[in-house]
Amino acid sequence: MKVKFLLAAVVIISFVGISAFVNRHATPASTDSINFIEQDWQKALTEAKSKNKLVFVDVYATWCGPCRMLKQKTFTNKKVADFFNANFVNVSVDAEKGVGVELSNKFGVSAYPTLLVTDASGKPLLYTVGYMEPGELLSFANAAIKKKGKS
Repeated sequence: MKVKFLLAAVVIISFVGISAFVNRHATPASTDSINFIEQDWQKALTEAKSKNKLVFVDVYATWCGPCRMLKQKTFTNKKVADFFNANFVNVSVDAEKGVGVELSNKFGVSAYPTLLVTDASGKPLLYTVGYMEPGELLSFANAAIKKKGKS
């Protein structure tokens, strides 16, 4: 009986140790989410210039329900994430602190979430307000890309 108990304990401890080692050394899984630069407008503009991309700006408030829904449902949609990560430099700013206050004033933000697309110099091309489903956000993004082509 003692031998079976000791053997079971060794197996369990070994399994836990191996699992911990594998988890520590595993390659992190790619996330199906838009990759945002947080609260750094200048970094987003610099990156957009160097990569010749538009800037997608998510202006949110921490207390805003539709903002949280965007982050949980729309921004984590794989199709949306792949499209935005390939075609835009994405920046997310809290409108009530840091650079978010300045950008909110600059862009005349009066409701949350406000989603903007700017060129690499920060000139606004297109904006919308409120929650969007994945398909709606992709249509918005495509309209911004088309608008850039016309300007």
